[in-house]
Parts: sequence; C-alpha cells; structure tokens
Amino acid sequence: MNDGTPVGDMTEQQAKAELARLAELLNRANTAYHQDDSPEIPDADYDAFKIRNAEIEARFPALKRKDSPSDQVGAAPAEGFAKVTHSVRMLSLSNAFDDEDISDFVTSVRKYLGKGTETALVFTAEPKIDGLSLSLRYENGQLVQAATRGDGETGENVTANARTIDDIPQTLDSAPDILEVRGEVYMSHADFEALNARQDEAGQKTFANPRNAAAGSMRQLDPSITRARPLKFFAYAWGESSAPLADTQFGAIDRLKTLGFSTNPLTIRADSPAQMIAHYREIEAQRATLDYDIDGVVYKVDDLGLQARLGFRSTTPRWAIAHKFPAELAWTHLEAIDIQVGRTGALSPVARLTPVTVGGVVVSNATLHNEDYIAGRDASGNEIRGGKDIRVGDWVQVYRAGDVIPKVADVDLSRRPDGTEPYIFPETCPICGSDAVREEGDAVRRCTGGLICAAQAVEKLKHFVSRAAFDIEGLGAKQIEAFYADDQLPVREPADIFTLQARDSQNLTKLANRDGWGETSAGNLFDAIEEKRDIQLARVIFGLGIRHVGEVAAQDLARHFSTWEAMATALDTARPAALAHRAADAAAEAERALAASENRRARISEARKKAEAGCDVPDAATTAWADLIGSDGIGPTMALSLSDAFANPEERAAMDRLLAHLRPVAPEARDLGSPVAGKTVVFTGTLEKMTRAEAKARAESLGAKVSGSVSAKTDLLVAGPGAGSKAKKAADLGIETLDEDGWLALIGAT
Repeated sequence: MNDGTPVGDMTEQQAKAELARLAELLNRANTAYHQDDSPEIPDADYDAFKIRNAEIEARFPALKRKDSPSDQVGAAPAEGFAKVTHSVRMLSLSNAFDDEDISDFVTSVRKYLGKGTETALVFTAEPKIDGLSLSLRYENGQLVQAATRGDGETGENVTANARTIDDIPQTLDSAPDILEVRGEVYMSHADFEALNARQDEAGQKTFANPRNAAAGSMRQLDPSITRARPLKFFAYAWGESSAPLADTQFGAIDRLKTLGFSTNPLTIRADSPAQMIAHYREIEAQRATLDYDIDGVVYKVDDLGLQARLGFRSTTPRWAIAHKFPAELAWTHLEAIDIQVGRTGALSPVARLTPVTVGGVVVSNATLHNEDYIAGRDASGNEIRGGKDIRVGDWVQVYRAGDVIPKVADVDLSRRPDGTEPYIFPETCPICGSDAVREEGDAVRRCTGGLICAAQAVEKLKHFVSRAAFDIEGLGAKQIEAFYADDQLPVREPADIFTLQARDSQNLTKLANRDGWGETSAGNLFDAIEEKRDIQLARVIFGLGIRHVGEVAAQDLARHFSTWEAMATALDTARPAALAHRAADAAAEAERALAASENRRARISEARKKAEAGCDVPDAATTAWADLIGSDGIGPTMALSLSDAFANPEERAAMDRLLAHLRPVAPEARDLGSPVAGKTVVFTGTLEKMTRAEAKARAESLGAKVSGSVSAKTDLLVAGPGAGSKAKKAADLGIETLDEDGWLALIGAT
C-alpha cells in the first residue's frame, strides 16, 4: 500500500518505483473491474491511486510510462468475445469530490464559453449508476449490436446477451435510422440478494455486490445464463446518431424514454452550482433507500450545442463531471507539523500523523494547506471548522477523497491535551534562515532566499531538467540531488550543467569512476547535455521556473518575442512601468484599507509614498509594459513576476551564465500553409460566433501569433461589435481590419 510519502519528498528512484507499483495496481484493478467483474479495491482507493499517479507524472514527467493509467479508459476487451470498435468513443468522466470542485467546474465552463454569471447556463444532474456501461446500436429501428465499453475505443460484442434483458427494446419506432443508445446495465438490491441465495443453495459462487453480479452476468458466453439473471438497463446517453434526438441533454433523455427505454426519474435540470449541489445532497440522502447502487451524481451541460463547442480532453468531456460521494473519514493523532519549501519558495505545512487506515490506505501525512488553515480561518479571515485551530498533539479527522496527500478536516477539542500551544507559523525559512514573507493578497508565505536556499535551488534544478523543460537524458531528480551535494563536481545552478564535462576533465575523481556511473553512462550524460545547447526558446523560459510562468505561458512568451534578447530587452525597458504598476496597486490597496484603519494619517502617507514611486515613467517603459501585458496569455501578475526575476541581480546573473552556453531556437509557425501563418493577429470587440479562447486557439493552430494590443507589428485586426480604440489605432496605422465573418472566410471556417 502507499506509505503516504508526499510526492514533493520523493526522489526519482522512489517515484519510478511508485509509478511502476501504481501502473501494476491500476491495470490489475481495471482488469478486475471491467473484465473480470471482481473489483479488488474500493472505488475511492482507485480514484486516490489514479490521482497520485497523475501527480507523480506531473512532477517527474520523464518517468511517465508507456502503459500509464492516466491514458487509459476501462480495460481491454476480454477474450472470448468478438471485438467491436465504437464509432464514437465511450469516454470516462473527470471526478469532483467537494462543493468547491463543482463551482470550479461551472466557472471553467462559463470561462471557456465566454458566458458571464449574468447569462443563464443550465445543467442536468442525474445519479451515477454503479453498473456495466453498454452501447446499443440500432439501424432502421432494429437492435443490431450491443457492446461493452472496453477501453473506450474497442469493446466486447455482447449482442446475444443484451437481447435477453427486458429493459432493452428489440425494435424502435420513429427513431433515427442509426442510433447508438448508451447506458448502464445493473441489478437491483432485491434481485441481487435473491440471486445470491439461489447461487448459495446450488453450491455455486456468490457475488460480492450488485455491480459484479450485473457485469458477470452480461459477460456469459452462454446467453441462457444471462437470461436467467435479473438484469436491468438505464439509458442516459447516446453515441452515433444519424439525426439529433433533441436540442438539449434533458430533452434527449426524454426522447429516449418515449422510444421505450428506462431512464432515471431522479434526473433534473439545474441552473446554478447551488441547485446542483442541493440535488446531490437529496440523492445522497436517498442513497440507502434506492434499490440500486450509485456512487455519485453526474452533471452535464444541458445545451447540446454548447456541449459540441466545449468538446473533449484526451479521455474526458469538458461538459460533464462526476460528483463522487465522500470516501471514509478517520481520527488519528497529530504528532508534528513539518514545513516543506518548494521551488517558488512556498512554505507548505504538512501534518505528520500516527498512521491510520483511511479507505483501505495507510495514511501518515496530510496537507495543512497554509497558516490560515492551521489557525482556523480562510484567506479572508472568516472562520472555518468553527474557528478551531490545529495544534501538535491534537486528535484530528483525516479525510480522503482521491487526494494524493489527504486533508485534515476537523479537530476534536474534547481530546486536546492540556498545555498545548497554538502553532506559530515560521517567519524565516527552515532551510536557509532567510525571511519568509507573505505578500498582500497571497495565502502562502514564501522564502526570500532565492537560489541561496538549498531547497529552492534543488527544486528549481529538478524543474530545469524536467521533461517539459530541458529533458536531459540521464539527469533526473536523483542525479540533481547528488550533484547539488557534491563538493568536487557540484551543480548549484543551471549553467553548471553545461560546464560539467569540462570540470570533470580537470577533476581527479572522474564521474565515470563514481558509484552509479561508468564510462558509458557518463559519456551518454555529457552527450545528452551537449544536445541541449540548441533548444526551443519556450523550453528555456519554462525551465527557469519563474513563478506564474507555466508551460503554456512560456510558449506564449516565445511566440511573442521570438528571441531571448528581445524578451530580456523588453523586460529591462518595461521595469520602471512594472514598478509603477506595483506601486499603484499598493496605493489602491492602502486606500481600500483606509476605512478600517485607526491611523488615518499614516495610511494616507503610506498610500501617497507608494503612489509617488510610480511617477515619471519613461514613455519607452510604458510602451514596453503595454506590449508585454497586451500579449495574449500574459497578464500583469505574470509580467510582474517576470520583471522581478530579470531585475534580481543574482537571478539575472545566473540566467546570463546559462544563456552563454545555449543557442535558443525561435518557435516556428505551426501551419506554414495557412493564410495567417507568421502573422500577428489582434481580436477586439464582441465575437458573436466563438469565444475569445476559441478564436485564439484556432488562430494559433494556423500559425498566427495572437496579441492583445495593436502596434506597428500587428498584421491583422479582427473587429467585432463594440470595437473601440484598437480599431481606431489600427486604422491610423493602416492595418488590415476584418469583421468576424471576414476572418472566418479568410481561414476557411464556417
């Protein structure tokens, strides 16, 4: 079982071993659940293991296995049945475990579609049946094929067995010529108990639960056995269809009902997270009285047109999510609170617990989030847990719902030992002793030591060699830790990696002669390092590990500036404007706090001083700053983080030392044959046929660079209704301007 080691504490060797363990465990669990109909682990444990696997892959991307459970849906079809390739893939759903996840889901849908909270957005909410997924294909109203989900693309042909289920119509009236109806085969609790009684009386194997019984019955090679089993079917979705069933999810389900299928009567429409969660609570309260097993509630965007726009991720749709019922809770003793320091200097508190089994997993660590959470309040100062703080020595309730590190959910004050003291969150870094500062509006306290902090330096180096960054073969987290601690051949900053071979040649103790190395492995490492001197600019930017600059942002920056020199010059030029922006923010915050301040005069003085720091900004700085934050995907927060990093003398010197060894490669247009490849495009006004996110994604896929501001470098302005100053500036500069229809015609879209 998982020993609770946080992913942040893992060495590369531990991570590799854990990924191998999880791959074996999850693949075996998939086979047991989807093929053998005999689950080996609880659903909550399966969710937890899968998320832990994903977290380790995110931290050690180079270690991702070819058989990674992250890329799998279900399991391969079992032997003994003919294979069926689904015309429309049968995907799994992403999971939610608390109310906040549902609010985040709705927010993400609104953001993707460009719909504000003032616009109605309706969802369906239905019980998540715990059974066997089945796809039924009808042609000209006749049932011609039934298939299990399998791995999502290929399932098992169980047509003969499906014909024995009373809930599955053999013929349909007034249905589309081609219609694939999808749903869940299940067994009621009463029928399950009766079946097990008959099995036991006959001296045959009994089933562990109704889901196993339903799936096992459906996979009988002899249809007469299936016929003798009391199986039922709920329809809730569809695959290929030659004609739409309806305009909405709810309407389509109602249409399936009129065609003769059983649909779940607990399905409703909801137009807010509050209504969705309220229905979840109602279903959860009825769970014990339902005559079938459910393990959560599924929410789907009701409008099928919006579903089509939202589309799919690799294995899940963007328009649906499964709100799972809670996993187990357990109480245990809090032995200590440790502070871990991450790549960006964040001080993260971790609870060290007396080991306890929660949902079948032994837990010895849990996240405590931040200092506010420990103190019993949220980031706004409001009480959580009734204001109860968390202290070393407390008895705490541990909650697991798929989290890699479980959460401490509550405290039992009746068992609090006498003499315990409130936990004092450190204001200095436990690793390097530098000040740990919590900035205004930030929930996290961060070490200010930068590269002098060993914890940050090591984590930054691990990030630098990660798969999405420099991805140097043979140089992973384990090797970075060893080189960082090595006094004879140290690697303390990225540039040291590229001087490693030269320094090794002058060192008496050659790398090839050290434990874990040999002539071949050392030579391979030096060759791999040499290959990375020519590297994509986006990888260089991402590899620096600058706060707020992720992989996508690094690609945006690389496309915007094309060269390292252009980016560095722009950031240097924009620095006065960046400082002015920060000063203005600070002044505004001070003014907002004025009403609550007892010392009005001091607050006014502070606000004025901070505002004055932003005066007299050169025009060149203002222009450079506007260009930076005007670039699509680069906002003020990220721009300030970049500016701070480039203005920090130690960090800048380390960057310069690194760049002296590199030849960054400018990004190439992704579709050189498109009419907008290599051009800079600006969208302004209201787009009526697509959201801004859709427009940007489409333009970039055609090789264009999308900017948020008009300048002499702009090639094309796409102006919708409400276009203002950008349209005027484009006209003044003689820049070609198109309306939305003109843009769609240009790129060949409809």
